Amino acid sequence: MLESKLKQGILPFILIYSSLVHADNIGSLLFHGNCITCHTKHRAISAPAISTIKSNYLRAFPKKEDFIASMSTWVEHPNSETSIMLEAIKKHALMPELGFDKSTLEIISAYIYETDFSKENEGYKK
Repeated sequence: MLESKLKQGILPFILIYSSLVHADNIGSLLFHGNCITCHTKHRAISAPAISTIKSNYLRAFPKKEDFIASMSTWVEHPNSETSIMLEAIKKHALMPELGFDKSTLEIISAYIYETDFSKENEGYKK
């Protein structure tokens, strides 16, 4: 009986809660659980490196709120006409629409803005 209840709801809740508690923030968890699959830290393999994306967005949008608004809006609905990285689209193709809601993308964008990817950080060790 107890084992059944653990499998049905308590255990998944404990696992999710413990991963959130141990992450620096939810942005780290979301980024490292999703974005890092295509956007590695420093090497453009199947998509531009996150360090390249961040530097391009910082040049265009140095204020945090503008950076977050622009990045999250673009990732919600990728479009070559609104891209600030046309060369990356030519090299890697247009990013697919991923179906994340805007608030999730804002959390991820804030994490990217705040993170120094040249140093060790939550989810990434040099």
